[in-house]
Parts: sequence; structure tokens; C-alpha cells
Amino acid sequence: MTAPSTTSAPHKGSHWIEQWEPEDETFWETRGKRIARRNLTFSVISEHIGFSVWSMYSVLALFMGPQYGIDPAGKFFLVAMASLVGGVMRVPYGFAVARFGGRNWTIFSAGLLLVPTVALLVVMEPGTSYSTFMVVAVLTGVGGANFASSMTNINNFYPLRLKGWALGMNAGGGNIGVAVVQLMALLVIGVAGAGHPRVLLSVYVPLIVLATVLSARYMDNLGPVRNDTGAAKEAVREGHTWIMSFLYIGTFGSFIGYSFAFGLVLQNQFGRTPLQAASLTFVGPLLGSLIRPLGGQLADRIGGAKVTLWNFGLMAVAAGAVVVASVDKSLPLFIGAFIALFVLTGIGNGSTYKMIPGIFRAQAGAKGLAGEEAAVYARRLSGAAMSLIGAVGALGGLGINLALRQSFLTVGSGTGAFVAFLVYYGVCFVVTWAVYLRRSAAGVESAAAAETKPQLSYAEV
Repeated sequence: MTAPSTTSAPHKGSHWIEQWEPEDETFWETRGKRIARRNLTFSVISEHIGFSVWSMYSVLALFMGPQYGIDPAGKFFLVAMASLVGGVMRVPYGFAVARFGGRNWTIFSAGLLLVPTVALLVVMEPGTSYSTFMVVAVLTGVGGANFASSMTNINNFYPLRLKGWALGMNAGGGNIGVAVVQLMALLVIGVAGAGHPRVLLSVYVPLIVLATVLSARYMDNLGPVRNDTGAAKEAVREGHTWIMSFLYIGTFGSFIGYSFAFGLVLQNQFGRTPLQAASLTFVGPLLGSLIRPLGGQLADRIGGAKVTLWNFGLMAVAAGAVVVASVDKSLPLFIGAFIALFVLTGIGNGSTYKMIPGIFRAQAGAKGLAGEEAAVYARRLSGAAMSLIGAVGALGGLGINLALRQSFLTVGSGTGAFVAFLVYYGVCFVVTWAVYLRRSAAGVESAAAAETKPQLSYAEV
């Protein structure tokens, strides 16, 4: 999706940087690191609020009592629609960074969050039609799309050796917006009561304005970054893009899907009140967000594929515990197993996203590329793939909420959906091993037998 360009005319304005060479250690230490960290900081702020707006319906569902006339299946469908739009919109958002500049697009996308927030302020009351709520759910999807542009932008700022940490920090800081809006809802319900959802929404209007102003003041555009339609086409044809999309459904799709659905399940399967549900729902997303950078750091140290493999194994175990708790109606086991799932999704989010640039750097080595040429190849393909992978992964949230909706309609609980999730994690474990670990060992042995220098193995991505 993006490619360096040295032939285009320089951009006008103090916020455009025309030379950017993060793989050059001298450049990085003397200038690049400071600029990259500043952009990372303010990218996180805007993405954080985007996630809060995207997940707003999962919180507002706690305020929507019987007087709203919406059954559990209808609420699951509202949050599923927000998840769908957020996933689909990630593709154009990812391209927008190179077209308009990372700073410029962050200003626009942050300001755009005012549209769904103000719309919710207007319609959030009993008597509003379900179709109106559905239209506004579509609007909240733009908050989820911010992730793609933010991750694509930050990926361009950092050298390969630090991408796991940087992308983990950026995504984790954004993901935590889900937990923060849930904590804010708990505070509002506890102080003002479940009949005052507009109090929560009113808090976010000035925060959105502040994030927009900070982005304009402190962020930069990278002039060398350009849209590369050739890289986008290559990424679509590349099998690893779709394999990683499948795995990212299991990690991020689970995180956002569970974040949207956890409170609804507690209310409808375990009979929790809005206040009781709100007092529990924020814990999982909070821990999953905070631990995401650790997943990236572990991947930097021991390899993303290895971390991802064992993470999926543990997710299957935790999902099995959720199934047992659902059948036995054990609330303590259910909460404990679900929180474990959230933590594991956070680790897996960090490790899978670290794998993406590593995979394409390994392919560059296999093609005989080295040095800056290899770095350019990896940057082009990983940038293009990230938007697609992020979009497909977000659709996992749609799948989780639709599965839970159907499970509640069919058997009156989420048990059937939880069994399906367990099976999915088992398949992800097998795919990770078969594609990125089993073949890599064979590739290293083959290279050694041919007395050639072994290329970077997929086990190290």
C-alpha cells in the first residue's frame, strides 16, 4: 500500500517530513526516535477515543431497559452492525494515510467521531425506533476504522526491530478505550442511574475535540510514504495475508467481539443488573489492552509464531472452561475463564501483528533481497497487508455477536457459540504450527544441506 518515493515534489507545510530512514541507526538515534514516539503518543489518544465510540453501543445496551422495547437478540445485532462497519471501513482508512498524510487523516478521522457521538446524544431515549438505533450503530463503526489508519501510520515510523513493541503500544492504547468507556458507564450508572445515558455521551464530545486539536498540533506526515496500488494487489494475492487474517480473527476478533458482548451475556444468561454487569465488563478489556504490548515484546524476543501458537492453545483451554461454566451456570468460573480469554487475546493481538512485517521481511530474504531493498519490500507489503488483515480480523467481532445472537435465539444461552469459539482456536493452533513452524524448520535444514546461508525462518517472525 505504501512505498517510498524520492522523485515527488516536496509537500508544503511544517508538519511534513521529507526524509525518513528508521532503519539507519544514526538517523534513528539522533532524530527519528523522538519524532516517532511523539507521533505514537498522539496516535494512541485518537485511536483510544475511536475505540470508545466504536464500542459505545455495547455500553449503552446496559442503559437500554425494558422501556426501550429491544430484546437481547436485537441488542446483539446492534453491536454486530457496529462491528461490521468498523471492519469494512478499515480498508479505505488504511489507504488514506498515504493519500492524505498520517497527521492529516488523524485530524479528520478524530473529528469525524463527533458525528456518531452527537447523533447518540439526540436519539438515546425510550421511544426511538429500532431502525434509528441501527442507523446510528452504522455511524459508530467509523471509530473502529481508526485502528487501521493509526496502525498503518505508526508502522511507517518505526524500524523492524521495534515494530512489535510500537504496534503493541499503539494498539493496546487504542484497545483500552473499550475498558475506559465501560468504566465511565459504571460511574454514570452508579452515580446518576441507568436512566441517564446522555451523561456518558456528553463526556466524550469535548474529549473528541481535544484529540483532534492535539493531532493537529503535535503529529507529522511522512512525505516518503505513498500509496502503492501494486503492493495492495500483491498483498491480496499473497496467501499469507489471508492466513494471518484467519489468525487475527481469532485474536482481535475475539477481543472486540467479547468486549461488545460480555455485558449482554452477563445480563441475559446470568441475570446481572446493569450496575452489576458494568462492574465486571471493564476488567477483561482493560487487562487485554494493557497486556497487548507484552505480546509484541515477547514476539520481538522469541518469535511471533511461537507466541501465537501457544497462545491459541491456552485460548482453547480457556474457552473450554467457559463452556463448562455456561453449562453449569457457574458465574465465578465463567468470569474467571472469560477474563483469562481477554488476557490471551491481548497477547495474541501483539504477537500476530508483529508477525506481519516479519513474514514479508523473510520473503524478501528468500527473494535474494538485502539491506534497504529488503526493508522497502517488507514495508510495502506489510503496510498493504495490515489494512486487509485488520479489516478481516475486526469482522470476527461481527461473527462472535451473530453467533451469540443465534445461540440465545436457539437454546437461550451462549453455550453453543462458546463451543464454536473453542473449535476455532483449535484450528488456529494447527494452522499456526503447520504454516509458520513446521515448514520453517524444514526450510532451514534444506538451506544448510545446500551449503547456503539460511534465510530468516518463519519461526522467527
